[in-house]
Amino acid sequence: MTDMPAEPMSRPLSEFRDAVADVWPAMVAAAPIGLLYGAIATTKGLSPLEVALSSALIFAGGAQLAAIELWTVPVPVAALVLSTLLINARFLLMSASLAPKVAQLPLVGRLLGFHVLADENWALAERRAARRPITAAYFFGMGAIFFVNWVLWSYAGTIAGPLLGDPRRFGADFAFTAIFIGLVAGFATGGRSGLVVVVSAVAATAAYLVFGSPWHVLAGAIAGMAAAVLAHREDAAAPAPTRPDIASTDAAP
Repeated sequence: MTDMPAEPMSRPLSEFRDAVADVWPAMVAAAPIGLLYGAIATTKGLSPLEVALSSALIFAGGAQLAAIELWTVPVPVAALVLSTLLINARFLLMSASLAPKVAQLPLVGRLLGFHVLADENWALAERRAARRPITAAYFFGMGAIFFVNWVLWSYAGTIAGPLLGDPRRFGADFAFTAIFIGLVAGFATGGRSGLVVVVSAVAATAAYLVFGSPWHVLAGAIAGMAAAVLAHREDAAAPAPTRPDIASTDAAP
């Protein structure tokens, strides 16, 4: 009796290992942000269980921090809805960009995968898709461990956060930004993609200076999307290059 080939079983495990290897720096960067959220949420009156549930159900670090900063009694519902809507509007673009690359995965799995989508694992998935097809083991595995990591650190913040103090005094709140800058820089492989990044950054910076947070998120997303569309139209309108051998044949009598 011959042994069954190991490839069908080893490949998902290999894909999951790749996911862990790709996402672990973002998991480390999430730790101080999760601690910060848990610590602030506790001072606002949320219990450790409520903090963990909010991270599990919302899973949007920037929106959670913005919401908890605005959290008072009575709750300013309109301000909370507007700020979180603007901050999370970028997920519409990120999901639309990633959807064709995971279309082969089951619908329920895709919905769960998009629930645990964040800036970091979106960028990692896009980078992966540029090299090879995205598998279920990679997409779900990366999202699942990133999700669990965020919930655990948020819960830990309710306990350890008040003892450690504000992580922002160590510059820990810049960890996510630094990682995402590195990921975005990896996408800027050509002049046009670099232009999109610059346009988005300039628009976001200008909006932040003029209007403040969270309008800069929406401004950067819209400006980057517009720059990408214009660049695509220019590429589509450009005449196709003429092959010298075809040109010489057409010119012959």
